[in-house]
Amino acid sequence: MPEATASALLLRAGLALLAWPVYLLSFLGIWEPFCKKVFFPFFLEKISGAHDKKSKKYKQELFRNLPDFRGPSGELRLLEIGTGSGSNFQFYPAGCKVTCSDINPNFQEGLSRSMKKNQHLHYEQFLVAAGEDLGQVPSGSVDAVVCTLVLCSVQSVSSTLREVLRVLRPGGAFYFLEHVAAEHSSWTYFWQQVCYPTWKLVFAGCCLTRELWKNLEEAKFSELKIQHISVALPWMPIEPHIVGYGVK
Repeated sequence: MPEATASALLLRAGLALLAWPVYLLSFLGIWEPFCKKVFFPFFLEKISGAHDKKSKKYKQELFRNLPDFRGPSGELRLLEIGTGSGSNFQFYPAGCKVTCSDINPNFQEGLSRSMKKNQHLHYEQFLVAAGEDLGQVPSGSVDAVVCTLVLCSVQSVSSTLREVLRVLRPGGAFYFLEHVAAEHSSWTYFWQQVCYPTWKLVFAGCCLTRELWKNLEEAKFSELKIQHISVALPWMPIEPHIVGYGVK
């Protein structure tokens, strides 16, 4: 409705006014390097802890069948895109060979803690790479790719999914858990519209209104399972999520 649009724009302007220091720092070229090196790694580790408590049952169910995708050698080679501080390690099966990748190389402290807590895994390497450009990973070389709370901030979802399909071996699986746009008629979507520009600036390019299930449906998976779920965090407009996996 026009009234809702006008209200959203007014509130959006008010939120931007409240966040003017961040906009000023961004204009001066200071915010992005500070966010990348200090703020976002700190924030993501904190929010991941809260999010994991809410989503633990979904992740346990999601990753339950990971062993089914072991390669012909009996090993499970897994690539995680946007590893961050390694909050998913606890859900991977023992002996899994993990390659970590992230566009931001500043998660070492949290990542090291997670590795020490999860010594049931074999950590192969850490790649500084965007999801859209995984050229360091050979085609058809991994059994599973994992991506949680990452597709919201990649530059191109379709390019990332093409890279996922390239690096997966035939019969391999892509696992995802992502926050998505709410129903357009809902208050949650209204607040997503209000927060969108400031949220994206403050939280390293995170987009609140992506309908990621459409991108997944358009990708060329031979089998795709998607479940729409709710993961509510206080004062966060990211309650609607999707969870599932696709098979190459």
